[in-house]
Amino acid sequence: MKLLKVKDYIEILKKYEQIIECISCDNYLDREIEFLTYNSKEAKSNSMFVCKGFLDNFKEEYLLDAIKNGAFIYVSQKKYNVSSPCIIVKDAFICLCILSAMYYDFPDKKLNLIGVTGTKGKSTTAYYIKYILDEYAKKMGFKETAIISSIDTFDGIEKFESHITTPESLDLYKHFYNAVNSNITNLVMEVSSQALKVGRVYTTEFNIGVFLNISEDHISPVEHPDFEDYFNSKLKIFSKCKTACINLESDFSDKILAEVKKCSKEIITFSTKNKEADVYAYDIHKQGLDTIFKVRTKEFDEEFILTMPGLFNVENALAAICVAYKMKIPKQSIYLGLKKARSKGRMEIFKTQDERIISIVDYAHNKISFEKLFESTKNEYPDRKVIIVFGCPGNKAYLRRRDLGIVAGKNADKIFLTADDPGYERVIDISNDIAKYVKEYMNNYEIVEDREEAIKKAINYADKKYDKTVLLVAGKGNETKQKVRTRLFII
Repeated sequence: MKLLKVKDYIEILKKYEQIIECISCDNYLDREIEFLTYNSKEAKSNSMFVCKGFLDNFKEEYLLDAIKNGAFIYVSQKKYNVSSPCIIVKDAFICLCILSAMYYDFPDKKLNLIGVTGTKGKSTTAYYIKYILDEYAKKMGFKETAIISSIDTFDGIEKFESHITTPESLDLYKHFYNAVNSNITNLVMEVSSQALKVGRVYTTEFNIGVFLNISEDHISPVEHPDFEDYFNSKLKIFSKCKTACINLESDFSDKILAEVKKCSKEIITFSTKNKEADVYAYDIHKQGLDTIFKVRTKEFDEEFILTMPGLFNVENALAAICVAYKMKIPKQSIYLGLKKARSKGRMEIFKTQDERIISIVDYAHNKISFEKLFESTKNEYPDRKVIIVFGCPGNKAYLRRRDLGIVAGKNADKIFLTADDPGYERVIDISNDIAKYVKEYMNNYEIVEDREEAIKKAINYADKKYDKTVLLVAGKGNETKQKVRTRLFII
């Protein structure tokens, strides 16, 4: 990786009109930056340190630690009481992305980059796309598709369980860089509303951007102040992609399409209801545990199979087909990829030996995903009682407590409320908030603060009370940790 000088980084920040002032930088313009970081613990000799964070959240002690560890220059939205040279900028988040892109030599430009956003279905869709592209890669002798998702991250060098939907821009560009150096051609990633809002993907260019759906979510003092801010953040993906794949069944689809047209992007639409869509699914039905459906485009009219449960996953599969359609992937690779596709923690089924209890583990954690989960469960298992185990996160997305309480209260026969990343709040307080809305529709609920114990109680309840049950374990999917205060605990 070619080392660049301070003046090179100043030049690109000027290009993006981010610099307010350079203080004491003149004697350092030709000094090479050997390392870029926003983590004071990682700083080392000849580092540039970015004071990432909103002004009231960043602590000067982080900068002092970074300088102690070898950082000689810092980028910030304000001057701190240190003698090091600094570059004062308008937005540290955006500048971190700009600097990261330059530090790693703009690796996103060397990849076929696919970004997926939406309130529900990002992970499943990303994995559907990966399975299809991997099927084609296997046939052609190409490298496996890289993925950055809320489930797992794989970039050709690193592979690990994820704990954030879209990483910070410096980490993101490192993954792009690793993929390029691993001779990987395709990378598919989830793009969160927060990443779009604060600029984690400010300089990122997607070959294809997928917009799945939108509904009220992530509204809190630490996320989005209102739905308009959330929606407008999501719409930013269209300014960053060459081709947009749009779900015509999404709420506010007219506004979504208008935004794409305003950005003058190529549009590919998909739908299970609108026959005018570019990628249209019809004759959707269950055959055993499989979902069978036909897809009509200008190029083909073919039948596909999803072995992953959930009728609602047809929409996610259509989004993946849109991407493959744009990339001219052969039908056989699409067919085999979708048939084999799995997404850990998404609609995973476990059964007792006598099949009296069927358990579905799913990441469903907001209104739209809860509605789809219950709708699909009742359509696929109409003769069974439904028990659900779920909770809501602490300190954010407060409307979920109302929405999930109402949806579960209307649809479940028994509810167990439990922990789901409580953060700084008490599980009992979060559960009582949810219970207020549950009680508007039913009273058959229990609060069990320990998640493992709640699942055990739900299984025992199903075994004793009902002949046939579907047990929904929602929210955490296959995640192995709970966030309590600022720490992650293994569960």
